[in-house]
Amino acid sequence: MKKLLSLFVLTGVFFLNTGLIHAQDETVSDEVFQEEVVEEAVMSNETAMVEQEPAQRGFTQELKNRFIEGGPGFMGIVLACLIFGLAIAIERIIFLNLATTNTQKLTDDVEAALKSGGTEAAKEVCRNTSGPVASIFYQGLDRAGEGVESAEKAVVAYGGVQMGQLEKNVSWISLFIALAPMLGFMGTVIGMIQAFDKIQAAGDMQPSLVAGGIKVALLTTVFGLIVAIILQIFYNYIISKIDSIVNDMEDASITLIDILVAHKK
Repeated sequence: MKKLLSLFVLTGVFFLNTGLIHAQDETVSDEVFQEEVVEEAVMSNETAMVEQEPAQRGFTQELKNRFIEGGPGFMGIVLACLIFGLAIAIERIIFLNLATTNTQKLTDDVEAALKSGGTEAAKEVCRNTSGPVASIFYQGLDRAGEGVESAEKAVVAYGGVQMGQLEKNVSWISLFIALAPMLGFMGTVIGMIQAFDKIQAAGDMQPSLVAGGIKVALLTTVFGLIVAIILQIFYNYIISKIDSIVNDMEDASITLIDILVAHKK
């Protein structure tokens, strides 16, 4: 009986130790599994960051890299067209914005000055106002003493002078708009000629011989078109601004002549 009881006790102790060992093994396995999951997550995050890094460079960085790949030859000339074109466009935009005046307010002030102080008071108002409309008003008022017809001729003549100042250097922008893509196409043609020269020298049509040259040739065309598009946007804005100012000048000139006729009466 004692032997049988001892056997049961030993059996129970054996199964108890086995269960504890199995539980410890499961705990260790769970910890190892969790560590592996964490490592895989970290590695996947690092891989995703590496994959996203080229995408995060942005359009500007990609454009700069492509520009460098195009070579300094024709790319430098195309870049010079962009720089000079933008410089002229910015100067014209600043000038035209400063030349824009409140025509209605100026007309009312000139009319009030004519009624209260005569021609000299109206001329003083024009001197204190900037813009081509005020300059045209001043020239018309300066010739008002010689008659309305003389004032009208002075307004028309000086209006042409002011229009020429508004359109100054705008033709250079149109030149750069036409020149940039033409230079790009020239670079493409020269690059293709060089690629065919390599094929002729090698005596074999291998894509690796001409791929680099063709890519560089096409990049010059792309950048030439980009420069032309940018300058075309500025050019259209400048032309629309000039048209708006010219319309104001013509309308204000007619109003001035009417004011002078009424003042003479």
